[in-house]
Amino acid sequence: MRCPRDVYLLSAAGNLMHASNSKNQFFAGGCIVTMRTELQERRNGEQEREYVEITLRILKTILDPPPKEFCVRLWNGTLWPEGSRGATAIVLKHPGALRNMLSPPSEVGLGEAYLRDDFDIEGDVETVIRYAVRLQDSVWTWVKKGAVVRDVARLPEASSGDEVGRRMASLAGERHSIDRDREAVTYHYDLPTEFYRLFLDTQMVYSCAYFHSDAENLDAAQTHKLDLLCRKLRLVPGESMLDIGCGWGSLLIHAAREYGVDATGMTLSRPQAQWGNERIAQAGLSHRARIVVQDYRQVPCNMQYDALVSVGMFEHVGARMLPQYFAIAFSLLPPGGRFLNHGISLGPPGDKKRKGRSFSDAYVFPDGELVPISTTLRVAEEAGFEVRDVESLREHYALTLRHWVSRIEERYQQARQHVDERTYRVWRLFMAGGAHSFTCG
Repeated sequence: MRCPRDVYLLSAAGNLMHASNSKNQFFAGGCIVTMRTELQERRNGEQEREYVEITLRILKTILDPPPKEFCVRLWNGTLWPEGSRGATAIVLKHPGALRNMLSPPSEVGLGEAYLRDDFDIEGDVETVIRYAVRLQDSVWTWVKKGAVVRDVARLPEASSGDEVGRRMASLAGERHSIDRDREAVTYHYDLPTEFYRLFLDTQMVYSCAYFHSDAENLDAAQTHKLDLLCRKLRLVPGESMLDIGCGWGSLLIHAAREYGVDATGMTLSRPQAQWGNERIAQAGLSHRARIVVQDYRQVPCNMQYDALVSVGMFEHVGARMLPQYFAIAFSLLPPGGRFLNHGISLGPPGDKKRKGRSFSDAYVFPDGELVPISTTLRVAEEAGFEVRDVESLREHYALTLRHWVSRIEERYQQARQHVDERTYRVWRLFMAGGAHSFTCG
């Protein structure tokens, strides 16, 4: 029913009011407001269609040929490629999503758009990351770059979420000083232990497992890993062992219980030490195992251990600190002592390095530093060590991380009881990214 040119409205007091359709007049009800609302809705609809067209044009340009592994779903339900029925989808939450994802184009910027909920990923995160890395490594013509930049700038500046929760790491002091390293470790590990328990195995091993087959479960594979470390160290009852960066004490418990050694662990995280010592006590091993809050540079020089082990801590040492790290380790061992150093390495020196700060450095492991294995071996030998064994566990890392991602996704509601949404997304993204990196080598 069309609205007449003149409308009569009743005021709250019941008085009859005459309202013309003058542009200078506005009433809180009636047909005039409806007419203006319809006009605004038409304008909004036109703007919406324009944003959809721009977004689809950008997607067709940067994702050429269209992906078969996943689809993109726009905020209004539009699917691209049209008719896609894949199990994995990138969900753009608002018209400005691609603008936030692509400007400026960087690993951190894209990750932050995910943290803000400018977009979400339904299904297999690793599939999307694999495609994103391939896209980042592709070479575009200047014409193609210019077209994308122009279109991105035409999208609105908007965000669908706030930035409450985990913030980008900002550390103070000299890089790899004792105080700054403690701050970096605290940033990563001082989350509720219950959060880590949701995706780690029952023994709380925060490193790669050792799988006898792809079908093996995580708990069994982590037990294999702990035993592998003890066997490589050739532990015998009555020996002493120092675990540098011991986490929640899983290796200490295994070595003390299964191999009869006296085991000391060090961590910079007080919550880790407290929880780990409680586990040791529950296992009835307090007389043979303990965790102290201490930096490896603070171990008294007169201390001696039959065996040293470092699992997953090496990445925090830093390239310039390697000579001191290995010199200290050498000084803590008697002649014939064994040191097992377990860490993630960088590819060969000639490998292509990614530009800019990584998402992991910004939100997960600040000041983390990888070096080629050739550098590690050289510095270790210069400190006096004889290299007896080297083994790559790359495929085991990829499998482990996929287990962790699957477990944390399955327990999303429980995770949100312990951490904020941004923290959950940080761990989901970095672990899936890690699985991709270890798969590619």
